[in-house]
Amino acid sequence: MVDTTRLTRAVDHFADRLRAAPQSRLQRSAATEALRLARELAQWAQVLEAPGVEPREMPDAGMFAAADQVTVAVHDLALVLESDEQVSEAVRLVEEAQKRAGV
Repeated sequence: MVDTTRLTRAVDHFADRLRAAPQSRLQRSAATEALRLARELAQWAQVLEAPGVEPREMPDAGMFAAADQVTVAVHDLALVLESDEQVSEAVRLVEEAQKRAGV
């Protein structure tokens, strides 16, 4: 089993920042960026978990759910990651998304 602590800490930080962000920031780009990341990571988890099966797209549950959606996607992904390199890549994706989101 791979240690995913860095990944869960990174997403917890991002999610906390999203929850604390004003609605105007969420509307501008933060929620959209979080949903994009959540969808990407959910797809990655599904591919690892069930290769050859068409991944389902995470629905848009609204800007106020974006923090929860990205958290769920990361925690699902953390369960199926197989290497430290994959963990590092996931952490990089979370950190870059947070920068683009501006939170």
